[in-house]
Amino acid sequence: MKNALITGITGQDGSYLAELLLEKGYNVYGIMRRKSEVTYGNVEHIKEKIHFIYADMTDPISLISAMKISQPDEVYNLAAQSFVATSWDTPLGTADIDALGVTNMLEAIRIVKPEARFYQASTSEMFGLVQAIPQSETTPFYPRSPYGVAKLYGHWITKNYRESYNMYACSGILFNHESERRGKEFVTRKITDAVSRIKQNVQDHIELGNMDAKRDWGHSKDYVNAMWLMLQQETPDDYVIATNETRTVREFVEIAFRCVDIEVEWSGEGINEIGKDKATGKEIVKINPQFFRPAEVEILIGDPAKADTNLGWEREIPFAELVERMVKNDMKLVAKEIKAANL
Repeated sequence: MKNALITGITGQDGSYLAELLLEKGYNVYGIMRRKSEVTYGNVEHIKEKIHFIYADMTDPISLISAMKISQPDEVYNLAAQSFVATSWDTPLGTADIDALGVTNMLEAIRIVKPEARFYQASTSEMFGLVQAIPQSETTPFYPRSPYGVAKLYGHWITKNYRESYNMYACSGILFNHESERRGKEFVTRKITDAVSRIKQNVQDHIELGNMDAKRDWGHSKDYVNAMWLMLQQETPDDYVIATNETRTVREFVEIAFRCVDIEVEWSGEGINEIGKDKATGKEIVKINPQFFRPAEVEILIGDPAKADTNLGWEREIPFAELVERMVKNDMKLVAKEIKAANL
């Protein structure tokens, strides 16, 4: 029976990965930051099956202790300040966790158990101002946010430890992946939550930023399987994990509303664009300039050919089903809120 240590275990990816590893018979250890109130987030339903360790990515001593306690065969570093917009507000904090935190974890592995296999959660945001379409493992990086820059450091330090110390360390360059467990501060979940509230007359409209931004969206459940596959190979390497399809934020909005039988009709351009309910004429989508990034990433689309070939990775959940799952889940959650408020 293998031991696995997961940082960021209470997040979207951490929870799906924990479920996957438990199904495969692993002893799962998860790092949690000490808070005044203990919250298990997305692993609340499996918390009894997980061994939790209090540690912090900015505290090397605590990570060394976590390594000694868990003695992991595999380490998955999913901990991050992962909200791009916030990285402009807290650039140093983002760097502490997303850049130096990776080094802290790698050093803890090197000191305690250098034979452990390490997975680093890299991101398509490292491509930023894209230098090629689609983006692959050989595409030059050009990050456009403090988040992307910090993640690029984490990506390269992982490669450096692999080459310097012969450690089994690899990075998954994951493109946008969402799910029912995504936090509401992310645009996809913001959309599906708002669609559910508008449908159930709890909210009038949603305000969004750049509707023309294009992203390559997949489901988190498929993507954590790719993480596991990377650590099962004979030789460590880095892989792009994506769908090779791109869609605008506008398309995501249209499909989400369609899931609740609302057809969006657009008018105007730029910040004056408005989306109306075609049946009623009610304004349900508005543009708010405050939601535009200081430096925009216009298009991301990944080429997963290497992962498909070398890992045998397959995607099971297509884009339309991803959106439908998120909307259906939020419809249920909003209905529960309404019922509770009326009691």
